Amino acid sequence: MSNTLVSINPFTGKEITHYNTDTPTIIKHKLEQSHKAFEKWRKVSIRQRAAYLKSLADYLQKNKKSMAELATLEMGKPYVQSVTEIEKSATALTYYSDNGPRFLEPEPVETDAQLSYVSFQPLGTVLAIMPWNFPYWQVFRAMGPILMGGNAMVLKHASNVTGCALAIEKALQEAGLPEYLFQTLILSSSEMEPVIAHKYINAVTFTGSNGGGSKVAEIAGRHLKKQVLELGGSDAYLILEDADLKRAVEVCVTSRLNNTGQSCISAKRFVVHEKVLATFQSQMTALMQEKKYGDPMNTSMQLGPLARHDLRDQLHKQVLASVEKGAQVLCGGFIPDEPGAFYPPTVLTGVKKGMPAYDEEMFGPVAAIIAAKDEEDAIRIGNDSIFGLGGAVFSRDIKRAEKIAEEELQAGSVFVNDFVRSDARLPFGGVKQSGYGRELSYYGLREFVNIKTIFVR
Repeated sequence: MSNTLVSINPFTGKEITHYNTDTPTIIKHKLEQSHKAFEKWRKVSIRQRAAYLKSLADYLQKNKKSMAELATLEMGKPYVQSVTEIEKSATALTYYSDNGPRFLEPEPVETDAQLSYVSFQPLGTVLAIMPWNFPYWQVFRAMGPILMGGNAMVLKHASNVTGCALAIEKALQEAGLPEYLFQTLILSSSEMEPVIAHKYINAVTFTGSNGGGSKVAEIAGRHLKKQVLELGGSDAYLILEDADLKRAVEVCVTSRLNNTGQSCISAKRFVVHEKVLATFQSQMTALMQEKKYGDPMNTSMQLGPLARHDLRDQLHKQVLASVEKGAQVLCGGFIPDEPGAFYPPTVLTGVKKGMPAYDEEMFGPVAAIIAAKDEEDAIRIGNDSIFGLGGAVFSRDIKRAEKIAEEELQAGSVFVNDFVRSDARLPFGGVKQSGYGRELSYYGLREFVNIKTIFVR
């Protein structure tokens, strides 16, 4: 007998619906269907694949309101942000539709052969294991290059956004893409090992925690299957003494509160030069206190609930543990009385190594302010992390900040005077325990193809 996955609205705490998980027989059948779909899809011309992706992008734009409402109901994202997420997903599909054919053109290489070149051929079916925080974007940013490269795709989504997973499957069907090219597996995480090991799974892309990524990598590695891992982040935003503080505060708060703070690349640790520390933390606290949280369907709300009550409670434990070790709460730091998995915008100062706010990823609207003596100290603190996903530098001296961004901070992305975000035109991924491999751009397309040498004498 199959188990069930329950979808609960984190705003009301009420069950939305539940889903029966796939039995091993159903999983086997879906993977066989996926393989057959791949064998047909790999022979579809690259131009035709691009046309299919454009059709899917058009479907998302036409149906973004209903799809956005579902994401908000399932994981609490403010509705306005849910709409933006779907629009961004459509943009990424359009990007690969427009540029994929060029990215996949054979590359000639001069050798002593009559003809030699590099060809880019599909691998097969790629398994995507995706999180709940961006239930559409995480999937479509992987799907664009995977399908464009001639592969099929199966999705194991986070259990609490199963409705979004099925909505994605419906989107491909309604947009006219070939049958079984994309399928959803309704499973719990504990049931994934035999799926990863299956002969028709040729590669894995995973977005989630570093602990989860380690487990996926271990299983995939045992079966010699390629992986791309995009894992956690707790990277630093460096506020130097010559920064435009008004802009820096606005950008930092915007980043920290995006998606109610539930983003791998949202600003988390703010490393502030001691000369501007008092001003920065005063302005940040004032702006954080202005932000409203409540019903995520209310378009005036900047924050919704966290995706689950247990996630909210874990975040609060991290705050309390940091306070016990000497951090000070400037605002927030409590569990509200009203129902819903809410946590108020929170600012901690006096944060030091050994505190959860310094060492761990805080997945919610909590800002950790860390004092730095000078630029060298700020860089040291910024790199003093197991993570390396995305960071930022704020300074009026653009050349100075750019040099720090390029040569000093250990992260997959570093932005100057702006907040870190993914963009289909730029590669996205991390170093250290934030993962390996890249999504998006030209580089993301090359992750899941056979980079094949052709030599003709």
